[in-house]
Amino acid sequence: MRRILIVEDEAAIREFEAINLKRVGYETVEAGSGEEALEIYDNDPAGFDIALLDVMMPGMDGFALCKELRQRSDSIGIIMLTAKSQEMDKISGLMIGADDYVTKPFSPTELLARVDSLYRRVSKPHSAPKPATELSSGRFVLDLRSRTLSKDGKNIELTQVEFQIMEYFFANPDEPISRTVILHKVWGEEYFGEEKIVDVNIRRLRMKIEEDASEPKFIVTVWGRGYMWDTSAR
Repeated sequence: MRRILIVEDEAAIREFEAINLKRVGYETVEAGSGEEALEIYDNDPAGFDIALLDVMMPGMDGFALCKELRQRSDSIGIIMLTAKSQEMDKISGLMIGADDYVTKPFSPTELLARVDSLYRRVSKPHSAPKPATELSSGRFVLDLRSRTLSKDGKNIELTQVEFQIMEYFFANPDEPISRTVILHKVWGEEYFGEEKIVDVNIRRLRMKIEEDASEPKFIVTVWGRGYMWDTSAR
């Protein structure tokens, strides 16, 4: 399908994004506001692989729209586009469910690389059927067919990126894994972004699976070496 929802209140920027994405085979649908984007999405919830969201928009801004889209879908890829370079803007977007961010101004090459990288991740569940198999670790079960995680029999909602991190942890239990390795395995070796995106996703995962995210027992930090899935935790 390769279909992208572009949400940007400045028509010239919106057109620039759409033209460059169409050149490489993406189908684009444009919205000039968060409210319009939500209406488009609600009328066709299964119709989009990725949403490009401008942060600074009048009315419903990109952060509010990101929250709404993520509540509606764990599988859609979300990239935040912001003119700001402040660290908190990037972290805020990631913590509420965005998969990546691009700081304006950006080149067509960077935009397409980020979109392609995210598309490969979110389309993985549909690219090749997986056998009905599960990975278990203590109180957790990772279903590789439905791409879901449960703890004590209760489902935990994960984005596709979060699921892929958990899948890699389950495949490498009790082994410290560096941020660089996680970044390359999940986001791809060609990813343009910074390693801090790994830290934010780990923080988000801890909030979902730990009893106390400030004192994690399952996803632990191994100082100087990275993160580890600890199978001794109960």
